[in-house]
Amino acid sequence: MTAFTRRTALSVGAALLAAPAISRAQGAQSVRELTFYYPIAVGGPIPRVIDGYCAAFQQQTGIKVNPVYAGTYGETLTKAVTAIRGGAGPHFAVLLAAELHSLQDLDILAAIEDSDTGSDTAAWMSGFFPAFMANSRAEGKTWSVPFQRSTEIYYYNKDAYREAGLDPEAPPKTWAEMITVGQKLTRRGDNARWGMKLANDAGNGQWTFGALTNQVGHKLMNDAGTETYFTHPLAIEAATFWRDMAFTHHITPQGQTAWATLAPDFLAGSAAAIWSTTGNLTNMRTNARFPFGVGGLPGKESPHTVVGGGNMYVLKNASAAERAAAMQFARFVSAPERAADWCIKTGYLATRPEAWETEALKRYTEEFPAALVAKNQLPVATGELSTFENQRVYKSLNDNLQAMMGGTKTPQQAMADTQADAERALRPFRHA
Repeated sequence: MTAFTRRTALSVGAALLAAPAISRAQGAQSVRELTFYYPIAVGGPIPRVIDGYCAAFQQQTGIKVNPVYAGTYGETLTKAVTAIRGGAGPHFAVLLAAELHSLQDLDILAAIEDSDTGSDTAAWMSGFFPAFMANSRAEGKTWSVPFQRSTEIYYYNKDAYREAGLDPEAPPKTWAEMITVGQKLTRRGDNARWGMKLANDAGNGQWTFGALTNQVGHKLMNDAGTETYFTHPLAIEAATFWRDMAFTHHITPQGQTAWATLAPDFLAGSAAAIWSTTGNLTNMRTNARFPFGVGGLPGKESPHTVVGGGNMYVLKNASAAERAAAMQFARFVSAPERAADWCIKTGYLATRPEAWETEALKRYTEEFPAALVAKNQLPVATGELSTFENQRVYKSLNDNLQAMMGGTKTPQQAMADTQADAERALRPFRHA
């Protein structure tokens, strides 16, 4: 993703117009069209689902929502800021939940409380799962609505478990169990197979590492996004365990493991288990040629995970009426039946508890119990690493994790170098 600084924020901010908040009803009466940036390439099932929601919203409200499928999360942010600077930016967008502090620095966000002024706004926002709100609040306000959300879960090949003499209905719950299981699943020589694969490539390693540090009870940053804690003994313990999986226990590859290879390797049988997103559930169910299971990510003592994915942000360049209409759309797609439909069709999690009580999602989880695993993990999930200058911090962490997994840095050195880089990046954001 392109890195943005406070200087960029000033140039963007100069193009933005402030406007007073108005009610949802008033917004519905005055807005006819909205532009919505969404982080996915054109084509595939998800754009079709989003297109369907936009059409249904127009039929119900008369407001046309024009989705623009803008590529990756990073590309979507870059395109949104460029369009805002040119005076033609989107009214709202799905962007990474973990980018909250960097987006605040760009001064392009409108707070939810200032965009949706209904008497029930606070109660409605409190109805999302708390884990999904971890990256939504700052400075006493709420800045995004949970939508395209996921957690990391443990996918495993039940046939490989049986072949190794393991119980296919009992995935590991602790680090020690995962090592034992991984050693039995790993196969050398011809028809080689890794017992476990986790991603450490650019843009993804920080998500895996966030889960590992949560598994030892450590949080990598403060809530303000101005401090990081990579040199804490617990962060070093998590990094050491990851390195030991490759260099001591030999259940996962040394060097770089790319996120994009995890699902294909699992489906091809060259990885018996992977840590991947719940967003892969539908893909696995459709394409796996073997029975697979899912479980919570094993932790040091018990399963713990990390949440990720994108939230809906209302953008400051929109008029007050447009902000209110964008929030009306956010409420529309968060309604229980629609949130259940989203979960079933994509594998992403329904972000409000009442969606899981709908008949549609109850039937789905009865037929496909794996879909409940991620939801049941939410009480032991942490928010994703989120700071100002987020991409600079991510790059340093991922570069150092790759060096560690390549054998050129110890865990202690990798964490020390990451902390030093983060200190330099975050120093300007600390106020006396």
